[in-house]
Amino acid sequence: MKKNKNIEFNINNVGENITLYGWVQKKRDLGGIIFIDLRDKSGIIQLVVNPDSPIYSLAEQIKNEYVIKAFGEVMKRQEKNPNLKTGEIEVNVKELEIINESNEVPFQIEDDTTALEETRLKYRYLDLRRKSMQEKLRIRHQIMMATREFLDKEDFIEIETPILCKSTPEGARDFLIPSRISKGSFYALPQSPQIFKQLLMVGGMEKYFQIAKCFRDEDLRSDRQPEFTQIDMEMSFVDENDVMDISEKLIAHIFKKVKNIDIKLPLLKMKYDDAINNYGSDKPDLRFDLKIQDLTQVFNNTNFQIFKDVLNNGGIINGLLVKNTADQYSRKKLDKLTEVVKTYKASGLFNLKFLPEVTGSIKNNVTEEEIDSLKNTLNIENNDLLLIVAGEEKIVKTSLGALRNKLGEELDLIDKDEYNLLWITDFPSFEYSEEEQRYISSHHPFTAPKDEDIDKLINDKKHCYSKAYDIVINGYEAGGGSIRIHNSTVQKKMFDALELTEKDIKEKFGFFVEALKYGTPPHGGIAFGLDRLAMLLSKTENIKEVIAFPKTASAKDLMSLSPSPVESAQLSDLGIKIDD
Repeated sequence: MKKNKNIEFNINNVGENITLYGWVQKKRDLGGIIFIDLRDKSGIIQLVVNPDSPIYSLAEQIKNEYVIKAFGEVMKRQEKNPNLKTGEIEVNVKELEIINESNEVPFQIEDDTTALEETRLKYRYLDLRRKSMQEKLRIRHQIMMATREFLDKEDFIEIETPILCKSTPEGARDFLIPSRISKGSFYALPQSPQIFKQLLMVGGMEKYFQIAKCFRDEDLRSDRQPEFTQIDMEMSFVDENDVMDISEKLIAHIFKKVKNIDIKLPLLKMKYDDAINNYGSDKPDLRFDLKIQDLTQVFNNTNFQIFKDVLNNGGIINGLLVKNTADQYSRKKLDKLTEVVKTYKASGLFNLKFLPEVTGSIKNNVTEEEIDSLKNTLNIENNDLLLIVAGEEKIVKTSLGALRNKLGEELDLIDKDEYNLLWITDFPSFEYSEEEQRYISSHHPFTAPKDEDIDKLINDKKHCYSKAYDIVINGYEAGGGSIRIHNSTVQKKMFDALELTEKDIKEKFGFFVEALKYGTPPHGGIAFGLDRLAMLLSKTENIKEVIAFPKTASAKDLMSLSPSPVESAQLSDLGIKIDD
């Protein structure tokens, strides 16, 4: 808008002649006087063209989203607009130039747009003109600048790692890039710079970081995109506490710089098992206090056949005690909550209402002794609601964790102005894959196990824990990392635990395994999701809002219409033929 971008015009500029550039937000003709709202990234300022002005006929031609240049005198407005920073002034235009015209836009360029997301993504370059979008991208920029400022002072160096990499399929699917020169061979886009940043430690860099593009071919959701950005860090001669200490200081610096929020350090640390037991999630939202209650012992001698069968099969009975809400939940509302837990494979949701007379779906299946035990164990009061899930442990915990989050939103238990941060530590080294019928890495095969669990890697995978840690902000995993395996003997043992053959190891990780033989220092690191940090700090719940040109849930770019077919000649150069 302003010729001198360092100037913010206000009442102090009255009487000055200024030159402005920008887009026409709106034009109004009131009794012959033309008012034009001129917009740029800094906001809106009102222009006035009087009917006796030599530029009046030109001003009449102007339409919304035209790009114009205006020269005129800053005047005091008769009717102030308190909603604008420039609401006390207007500019009496003396000279006017239409720099470029605009077609009629498919939606109004304003913050409270009613345009469908598909329309906004198709015309993303127009959507980006909205002030709210520009503010979110500015927050993203500020996070990156604060990151570089902090890490530079801590003696980290920024190093770029390759985008065209070797495919090492562990976790999500790789995006593959065919090689024209080596037909039949493929590069992979990096899911993370993991191997390369470890090799930088082998190379003696000691403190590395990178704001890195990463790619994963996986199903999308509101906080996930096929291409995303990490604040990636790695350090030598460190343990878990060293990495967490520098990382939380970085996050505190970002919060202070971007939002002027003071984060109290050190952050709370919670073990993975405790997070699952109490909150049903490895990324618990602690802005509200609603813990999962273990009711297994209460029903240990139950005659209720469903509960009895669960206990006989090694299952558990857990619940959520929702204070002072029994009278808010009708049968219809409880049925909706049941659908939530069924999404996570729970067989059903049982309930008891204490009003003070006890009612509910299992009132006739529990004894007075069990009711008394529940009251005493949970300190139940009048109008409390107890929601119960019984079954296999993982299903019970996961479904109640999801239900907890649902209730937090539904009952307005969450302070949306608060930020809650914590560390989740001591993750399991392995998780069992029903699909592959074997144990796989919970993180990646280079994550160091706890020293006391190294001897369990082969024969007791279920009870192996790792030197891994995640930072959680408001129920989102904002970053995660681990201490890495630096000893080739332990790395070989981890590969054996994952049932990788010598051929697998050589083909997928041969160069890396070789590097471990040459004096690799102990090292570890972390990666923060830049997109998620920007999402959290800009108070939006959709990651697409903080990415300039995002993809849809089906991984399509509606603006450029990609992915798209390519010419047969291009495929021929690559030695590729598409089957019908």
